[in-house]
Amino acid sequence: MILGGGRGTRLYPLTKLRSKPAVPFGGMYRLIDIPISNSINSGIYRMFVLTQFNSASLNRHLALTYTFDTFRQGFVTVLAAEQTHETMDWYQGTADAVRKNLRHLRPFRAEDVLVLSGDHIYRMDYQVMIAFHRQQRADVTIGVIPIPSRDMQRFGILRVGSDGRVTDFHEKPNSPDAVKGWSASPGMFNQGTQSRHESFYMGSMGIYVIRTEALSKILDPAMGEDFGKDVLPKAISRFRVYAYPFTGYWEDIGTIQSFYDANLALTDDEPKYELFDSETRLFTRPRYLPGARLGEATVHKTLICPGVRAGAISAERSIIGARAIVGGGASIRDSYVVGADYYETSAAVEENRELKRPDVGIGGETSIHRAIIDKNARIGYGVTIDPPSDCPDMDGKGYAVRDGIVIVEKSAVIPDGSILPELG
Repeated sequence: MILGGGRGTRLYPLTKLRSKPAVPFGGMYRLIDIPISNSINSGIYRMFVLTQFNSASLNRHLALTYTFDTFRQGFVTVLAAEQTHETMDWYQGTADAVRKNLRHLRPFRAEDVLVLSGDHIYRMDYQVMIAFHRQQRADVTIGVIPIPSRDMQRFGILRVGSDGRVTDFHEKPNSPDAVKGWSASPGMFNQGTQSRHESFYMGSMGIYVIRTEALSKILDPAMGEDFGKDVLPKAISRFRVYAYPFTGYWEDIGTIQSFYDANLALTDDEPKYELFDSETRLFTRPRYLPGARLGEATVHKTLICPGVRAGAISAERSIIGARAIVGGGASIRDSYVVGADYYETSAAVEENRELKRPDVGIGGETSIHRAIIDKNARIGYGVTIDPPSDCPDMDGKGYAVRDGIVIVEKSAVIPDGSILPELG
């Protein structure tokens, strides 16, 4: 069960027209591809994706991407919030989302149910976690990562006994006093990167393995609506709840800043999340695109995706996504150009001239710095996008600024010569 999240307000305007799992990642992928690929690489082929906001593009992506053969009997199915005879409400929380879809799980008679989030970046072999879960005869196993004390307000924090059993759970504590004495032993994670003098805690990854026989009791309405806030704190005293330590790279894509950083980190010489991994591949929708064609371009630490057409451009520490068209003389620095869903026909280009609007893509002599250019945006000739270091959050016509990053909205039109952000 992959949780699609709520409205994704902290990722707005990327979530203005799509659900959070459908947000583009890495120039060719979507966030939902990560947990699905982890599942496929772990030999898990039956997946439900739970969502309720702007799910049309997510539905389309999943339908075009994940089709299993009839012998494997796998599927990836979206379960959107719906009205039934039992309930007329939308999902009220993560646990409530799973609770409302128990009827879809029962026919499969699975021994365990794996609950994942659709907005995290990581690689994990879930079979190792499931084996740990069964070895401990656990009712619930929670994936945990080491969290420094400065970040614990962002996570559910666990206290764990020497045998790995969870004894306490506190969702996003506001004060270190709330989890005093809960710090973990460095040996539990074998953390070579943690300072010996820095205390750290066990933070929930939002990944759970739940024994199917215990699922109905754990998700009883009296247990609450949300796993972190309600269900897990109550379940600890009634069920066998264990912590599974994970030591690999993991990132929560909850804000524009974290999304921006995680994407640009893909351009590092040795990225923590490696796209070029033949053993644990990241799957997505197949596209029949030509190789990228560049003019006399100067490119440094940049991912250039298939189908890109660019003139004599300059690109540094950026991602230029599939089908992106970039005019000559354009400069792109520290930015993510998501690309386009289509190439415009010659008739469409003629219509653009009549309407005096830019073509889909980035016009010539345009300068882009510290920006995210969403799909199918039309950036005119000679545009400058370069937020000052102290730029406040704001909403403009066809764009927004969050965390000092300019986000040009999907299908937005930015006229020739525009300067963004417009600070008056």
